[in-house]
Amino acid sequence: MGVPTLGCDCEVCTSADPRDRRLRPSVLLRWHDSPGHGSSAECGREWVVVIDTGPDFREQALRYSLTRVDAVFYTHGHADHILGLDDLRPLSFVMNRESGPIPLYAGRATAEVLERVFDYTFSPDATYPNRARVRLTSLEDHNPVHGVDFVRVPVLHGKMEITGYRFGKMAYLTDVSAIPEESFPLLEGLDHLVLSALRHKPHPNHATVEQALGWAQRIGAKRTWLTHIAHELGHEQTNRLLPTGVAMAYDGLSFPVTLTA
Repeated sequence: MGVPTLGCDCEVCTSADPRDRRLRPSVLLRWHDSPGHGSSAECGREWVVVIDTGPDFREQALRYSLTRVDAVFYTHGHADHILGLDDLRPLSFVMNRESGPIPLYAGRATAEVLERVFDYTFSPDATYPNRARVRLTSLEDHNPVHGVDFVRVPVLHGKMEITGYRFGKMAYLTDVSAIPEESFPLLEGLDHLVLSALRHKPHPNHATVEQALGWAQRIGAKRTWLTHIAHELGHEQTNRLLPTGVAMAYDGLSFPVTLTA
């Protein structure tokens, strides 16, 4: 629900620590055609991929100067992960002139939700002239995106199977309540793991901090970041309780990622 949570005056929602102000979670991945340092011109053409476009996508895009999106990957079809799709519109107009509609990669169940919620965008009968220039693409049919492979990692969100992603030596697993045994081999050799941990109190559809720490220890990434955090967890107070190598994520967190496995 974001933090501060509407109608709440708890210690975290009224905190002065900017890391306790949390927009809905998403990932922005940027890379260039060729290795290098310095300006984009020196590094080659920049590519941009987003994972999930939640209700705060527009604010996030403005805050971090997002001017293009080459592809979007969706984890599942819940409101806090999809409702910003329509804010892709102005970016999609630019991208469509350059390279065609922005591909949106989603599992079947998620695609069905997107088609229903954004009927005016995806319906064959849609007549809205300024609808987003996007195209739904099955995860099963996707190819590496400009040289980077996004590997689907199945996880459970309550009774629903949703999608985590591994790209190079990083994985992103949000809204997790359980990790199937067959998914653990897909998570070996990570430098960074971004993993959801809602709160300490058990929840039927989300992992607790304690559950997330157990998975983090088993997966053994060099660094684990906890995300999708409810207002029961203060940033600094929780960080003091976490083991070495694990920390709370926060809005604007950035770090380099190795994109080859």
